[in-house]
Amino acid sequence: MPYHVPMPSTRIMTLTALAMLAFAGNSLLCRLALKDGAIDPASFTTLRLLAGMATLWLVARWRSSGTGGGHWLSGLALFVYAAGFSFAYQSLPAATGALLLFGAVQVTMVGRGVWAGERLRSRQILGVVLALVGLVALLLPGLAAPPLSGALLMLAAGSAWGVYSLRGKGAGDPTRVTAGNFLLACPLALGLSLLTANTAHLDATGVACALASGGLTSGLGYALWYAVLPRLKAIHASTVQLSVPPLTAFGGVMLLGEPFTLRLALASVAIIGGIALVLRDKAPATDR
Repeated sequence: MPYHVPMPSTRIMTLTALAMLAFAGNSLLCRLALKDGAIDPASFTTLRLLAGMATLWLVARWRSSGTGGGHWLSGLALFVYAAGFSFAYQSLPAATGALLLFGAVQVTMVGRGVWAGERLRSRQILGVVLALVGLVALLLPGLAAPPLSGALLMLAAGSAWGVYSLRGKGAGDPTRVTAGNFLLACPLALGLSLLTANTAHLDATGVACALASGGLTSGLGYALWYAVLPRLKAIHASTVQLSVPPLTAFGGVMLLGEPFTLRLALASVAIIGGIALVLRDKAPATDR
């Protein structure tokens, strides 16, 4: 599918919704596979990256458009994200993990902008403070607090994905570049699997979840997102991603039987609301 070919608005909305469902599905599939020990996190990471790489290369070859390839630093960031994501979901509920991941991604990207000299407006500063308060409140000790080790791993995964996203701007055809980065991340994941071979275990459910996470919710999910992204205004593209944590929370409750606590609800409002303030206040500068 060539870039910038006219696309009906209903199709744009449908592809966008499918992409957001795919992103939420990543958390649900990973948690489903790891919470009952159907697969170890290193094997899940390796299978996910291999399946994602194969799917994205097929999509890139089918489209035969654009230029660009992977880069080792981006491949490393992708590996850190994927590994941290998998190991974190050994102990984190799907909704908590998605919220921590999303918050860390946005804080990393906003922080990079501030470091580069971007000036935040008053509402953006309020939004950053609100999001950080939400993250801190979510992690404070208590009965409803997530395990600290899992939370730190997910925050590291989110920071790595933020770095990966920043590096990907203007790198060429996003699908082709992402396929190249998946390819470069695969040897790192295979090395991790070798290092943890003594604790490796997987059954049919675990393998199926890992392959679905790589091939469907990662590979096809990213391909759908990159197909629709050029047709969305920048602020709309940023804001629509706010739907991922609530979708994940709903899926966790409905499909995995996870509780949705008051602490998580309040933290979600603070984090997502804070990020929304930051993104919407940038609208005049980013809309095209």
